[in-house]
Amino acid sequence: MSENRPKIQRKEPLSDRRRFILTMARGVGVTALGGFVWSAFIDEVTASQLILRPPGAIKEKDFLKTCIKCGLCVEACPYDTLLLAKPGDNKPLGTPYFIPREMPCYMCPDIPCVPVCPTGALDESSVTTDDKLDINVADMGLAVIDDESCIAFWGIQCDACYRACPLLGEAITIVYEKNDRTGKHAFMKPIVHSDVCTGCGLCEKACVTEKAAIFVLPREVAMGKAGDYYIKGWDKEDEKRLENAKEIHTQTEISKESAIDSLNDSGDLY
Repeated sequence: MSENRPKIQRKEPLSDRRRFILTMARGVGVTALGGFVWSAFIDEVTASQLILRPPGAIKEKDFLKTCIKCGLCVEACPYDTLLLAKPGDNKPLGTPYFIPREMPCYMCPDIPCVPVCPTGALDESSVTTDDKLDINVADMGLAVIDDESCIAFWGIQCDACYRACPLLGEAITIVYEKNDRTGKHAFMKPIVHSDVCTGCGLCEKACVTEKAAIFVLPREVAMGKAGDYYIKGWDKEDEKRLENAKEIHTQTEISKESAIDSLNDSGDLY
């Protein structure tokens, strides 16, 4: 009976060289995996410049530090507007956002998503007027019109975004202009007023073009910046920035001449 038993082959112990190679291979694999994970994390964070947050959201940098990704605001939204970022969304994981073209903010008067925030990432005071919640002062973003693709700028009558706006006649108005191309029709051009627009995205949702010709962007992205060295002389608050300003004089070779002499100087042109 013993002769028919299969012989057990004992594995030889790994040599130091093979053990070293396997250890190095495992280390490289773990490092590569860590690199992929870190790269994915970086991509998720850096791709968030165009993300739209719920009403009352504080500045993005502070928001990412304050939001604990609890999802209470998402659960409180009655329209399922808010989403929680998941892997692959290219947005900071677990943070709330919304896509206006798919589901805009419907401007709930009681703003249920804000009071439930336990950390202040959604600041109730920023959407409050006279001690009452006021969705009309929300700042989720700013609607921007692409006049190249907006059919109203072509001369086709369309006021879909104007009619969809919850702040009718305030956030978006219609400007009538003569259509010189036809000579008998008028342009009905929509104009967005940045001081009123809340960035709810109802206009983007209503846009009739295949790719929305009006779309919501974060306000700091949608609006340009003139620079700190430009002052609105008619704005007293803005003019206060001059109070501690110091005058700086610079002089170059060309500035030593008068403006006329400098302009008339042909230099090496001849």
